[in-house]
Amino acid sequence: MRRALELARQAWGRTHPNPMVGAVITEGGKVVAEGFHAKAGDSHAEVMALRALGRKPAADAILHVTLEPCCTHGRTPPCVDAILAAGFRTVVVGARDPNPAHAGHGLDLLRAKGVAVVEGVLGEECAELNLIFNHWIARGTPLIALKVASTLDGKLTLPVGQGRAITGPAAQAYVHRLRRLFPTIAVSADTAIADNPRLTARGDAGETCPVRFVLDRHFKTAGRSGLNLFQDAHRTRTIVVGLGSAAKKSDLAWYEAEGIKVWSLVGNEDSFLKVWAERCAQEKISGVLVEAGPRLASAMLAAGSADYLYAFVAPRTGDTEAPSWYDGVALPAGGLRTSLVGSDALYQGHLG
Repeated sequence: MRRALELARQAWGRTHPNPMVGAVITEGGKVVAEGFHAKAGDSHAEVMALRALGRKPAADAILHVTLEPCCTHGRTPPCVDAILAAGFRTVVVGARDPNPAHAGHGLDLLRAKGVAVVEGVLGEECAELNLIFNHWIARGTPLIALKVASTLDGKLTLPVGQGRAITGPAAQAYVHRLRRLFPTIAVSADTAIADNPRLTARGDAGETCPVRFVLDRHFKTAGRSGLNLFQDAHRTRTIVVGLGSAAKKSDLAWYEAEGIKVWSLVGNEDSFLKVWAERCAQEKISGVLVEAGPRLASAMLAAGSADYLYAFVAPRTGDTEAPSWYDGVALPAGGLRTSLVGSDALYQGHLG
C-alpha cells in the first residue's frame, strides 16, 4: 500500500476533479505490476496495473489499491467489473469512496462475488491524499484552504531589515508543492499590490500555473499593469473577483483591454467570501488555496469561510507593529496536527 501511495502521488495535482489513486498487484508476496490514474479521462489505476501485467493474474494474486474501486460508469467503465473479470480473489483497499452515494458499494459488490476485501490499510494516509476530492465529492463545494506563514507571535511580516521570507527553504518548497496540488490559488488585492507575487508552482518538476484569483472587492488593482499576475505568460489564468456594486465601467474596460477576466459578484462586504465560494462551485472548481495576509486570514476565520488550515510557523518573532493573522479570532483547540518542515512547524487540519 505504501508503494501504491507513491504511485498515486506521481499524478500530484493533475487528476482534478478526480482523485489520485495508485494500484499494485502482487503474486506470491512479490510486486508484479503497478499503475496509477494519471489524469481525468485516462484509465483508472486498477486498469493501468492490469494493463502493465499483460496477462491473467495468478490464482494467489492480490490487488492493492489506495481508494475503493469505482462501481459506476463515468468516462471509463467500472473498475469493479475489471477486477472481477481478471479473477482476483483478494483486494486490499486503503480508503473508502467518500461519495455518500457510492461509499462501500463497490466493496459490497466484490464481496457478493466471493472476493475477500481487506479495508483500511493505511486508511488515514490514503484519505488524506485526496483532501480536495473528498470535500468536493461529498459536499459539492470547493475545499477552501487557508495558508499562512507566520512568526511565533502570529505576525506575517518581519522587523525592518530582516528580509521578507519568514519560513525556511523546506517550508517554501512545501508551499510550491501545495500550489501544484490545488487547481486554483487566491490572494487579496493588498497582497497582490504589496508583494507582487507570481503564484506559480516552481521546483524540480518545472513551473506550472493554476488559476489565480485576486480578491479585490473594490477593484483596486485596475490600472496596475506592472503586476506579475497581469503581465506574465500566464495572465489569462488570472481572475479578478470584486463586487459588482463597486465596479466602474472604466475599471472593467481596463481589465478587458488587458485580457484579464473579471467576476463581478452580486453581494456586499459581509457576503463577499460566501458568494465567491458559491461562484467557484458553479464553475466546478474543486479547491482553492488562499495565501492570505493578516486581514484576509482574520476575515476568513471570523466568517467561517475556510475549511482547512496550513499554518507554517517559524521560530522567530515578527514586526511588533503588524497585526496577527488570527487577531480577534479563536483558533481550534484540537483537530490540528503538527509536523516539522525543515526548521519550521506546520499546523494543519480541518476547521470547524
